[in-house]
Amino acid sequence: MAAVDISPPRLDRIVAERFGLSRRKSRDYIETGRVDVSGKTCREPGEKPATGAEISLDLNRPAVRTVRTSLSVLHEDADLIVVEKPAGLLTLSTEAHEKDTLVGRLNTYLSRRYRGRPYVGIVHRLDRETSGAVVFARSRTMQRNLQELFRRHDVDREYLAIVEGALRPDRGTISRELVRDRGDRRRGVAPRNERGRPAVTHFQVRERFSGATLVSLRLETGRTHQIRIHLAFRGHPVAGDAVYGSGTGGGVPAPRQMLHAARLGFRVPGSGQRIDTTSRLPADFERVLESLRRRPALPSRQERPVRSAKPTRGRKT
Repeated sequence: MAAVDISPPRLDRIVAERFGLSRRKSRDYIETGRVDVSGKTCREPGEKPATGAEISLDLNRPAVRTVRTSLSVLHEDADLIVVEKPAGLLTLSTEAHEKDTLVGRLNTYLSRRYRGRPYVGIVHRLDRETSGAVVFARSRTMQRNLQELFRRHDVDREYLAIVEGALRPDRGTISRELVRDRGDRRRGVAPRNERGRPAVTHFQVRERFSGATLVSLRLETGRTHQIRIHLAFRGHPVAGDAVYGSGTGGGVPAPRQMLHAARLGFRVPGSGQRIDTTSRLPADFERVLESLRRRPALPSRQERPVRSAKPTRGRKT
C-alpha cells in the first residue's frame, strides 16, 4: 500500500486553492511579498503554515522586486551595504581574474535591484576561507569615510574560531607586532629584535571540547591574517588553517579554516547612525561544533557552553 502524505500543505497550494489562482500565479504573489501568514509577510512558496494559520493576499501591496543572486544581505541603505561572504569565495578577484567573487555577486545584485551600473567601493576584505560579514560603500565619498574608520580601528569586529587544543586562560589579550616576512616568505610575529606593525587581539573562550576550543575574538587592530597568526603564535592555530596551522585541524574535523566574522558594528560617518550586523554561523561550522560536542567529556571540569541568542538572518536574494 502506498504511503499517505499527511504533512501540512505548502503555502503556494493553499493560496492557489483559497483564492482561485494557478500554482504559478500563487508562487509569484508569495515571492513578491503580497501574502501574509498570521500577520507576517512570507516569501517562501514551500512554507508549510500551521493548521489554522491566517492566510491573506493583498493585491494592492506594491510588489517587492526579487533579485536572484547568491547573496545574503545583512544591512542596506543608500550609502552602504553589509553582506555575508561564504567560505571559499574570494572577496575580489586576483591576478587569475576569477569570475565568481563577492564583489561580482554584489554588482549583479545592485544592478538588478536598482538598474544601471552601481558603485561598489571596497572597504575591507576577508580571507577566502573565512566566512562572515563584509561592508561595501555605495559611493566614493562613503568609501573614503569607511576606510578611514577602519584605519582608526573605530569599528567593532567580533570573530568566532575553533582552535586546536585547550586555549588558556579563559580570556586574555595577544599583543605582538607582525611582519610581512618572518623569514620564510610568510607573515608572522616580529622577532624580539625586529620592529613590526602593532597588532592587538582580545579573546574569550566560549566553549571547550576534547582537543579543541571555541573562542570569540575582538580586533583592536586589523592587520592581514592577524587572528590566524596570533593564535598560531600561542600554540593554538585555527582548525583547518593550512598556512599557519597543521592543515589537518589537529584532530578537529575541519573541512576548511574555522574562522567566521560574526559581528560588524560602527557609526556611519556623517550621519552618526549606528549599524550593528550579526552573521550566523554557516552550516559547515555548526556541523563541526556538533561533532565536537559529541566527543567524550574532558576529565576536568568543562565550562558551560555559551549560546548567544539567534540573530536575525540576512535576507536571501
